[in-house]
Amino acid sequence: QVQLVESGGGLVQAGGSLRLSCAASGSILSINAMGWYRQAPGKQRELVSLIISGGTTNYADSVKGRFTISRDNAKNTVYLQMNSLKPEDTAVYYCYVAASSGSKSNINPYWGQGTQVTVSS
Repeated sequence: QVQLVESGGGLVQAGGSLRLSCAASGSILSINAMGWYRQAPGKQRELVSLIISGGTTNYADSVKGRFTISRDNAKNTVYLQMNSLKPEDTAVYYCYVAASSGSKSNINPYWGQGTQVTVSS
């Protein structure tokens, strides 16, 4: 199994910055992708950003140029630097990891518990 521990959410004024972290632990064989989704009240969960093995990244159009995803492979940790935050960025942010674990080579999705990000206007 893979456990994810998130940190870094909070309350910030519009235009401010926050940095989210998510550390993966457990019997990890390999990590295929790491990233972040978010879910605002009354809305579906949406992809924010993803980084796959090899370093390729993608971003939702709404966060391009403001958010930066990075990964520390040695620590199995993914970061999301969020700058120029807007009230519409307010949501619960979930860490996502696609990994193989234990003795099985198949890739499974794992989710963090979620961390609240609130941006005030």
